[in-house]
Amino acid sequence: MTEYQAPWSKSLIVLSVLGGAVCLVASFMLLSKPSSQGFREAQLWVGLAPLVVVGGCALFMVRGYSLTPDSVMVHRLLWSTQVSLAGLESAFLDPRAMRGSIRTFGNGGFFSFCGYFLNRKLGSYRAFVTDPRRAVVLKYSNRRTIVLSPDPPQAFVDMISQLRRGA
Repeated sequence: MTEYQAPWSKSLIVLSVLGGAVCLVASFMLLSKPSSQGFREAQLWVGLAPLVVVGGCALFMVRGYSLTPDSVMVHRLLWSTQVSLAGLESAFLDPRAMRGSIRTFGNGGFFSFCGYFLNRKLGSYRAFVTDPRRAVVLKYSNRRTIVLSPDPPQAFVDMISQLRRGA
């Protein structure tokens, strides 16, 4: 098994810090504001909601990748997501792969860019990315596309090529 880092881009750092700060300030303001007796419980739930968003997004952050002969493991905070290499047709580095993307479902920059996205270049794809400039695109025979951002990206692509030749 070969391990790869998942370094954060400057934009991901800025989005995560700002998003976290907004959520913490919102929670503090909501929870510290005096309220009437009947609304205190509702205020508590609303005040905790931004903290739940921070925690939920943190759980899905990408911490790194492992490459095995038959899959890529995307390491999250508490678990790993397995991406099979079965049916893989190509793997290539494309620093512009995510340009012009629209998020259809997922997280667009709070600890990671994860979920389902759409753009003209790739069509519909699933992303597990922390730095779009390190994007590695995996294209499958069933028209599925996965985008990852391992470091170093070219070494990751080269290792996948070696694994495919050996299979």
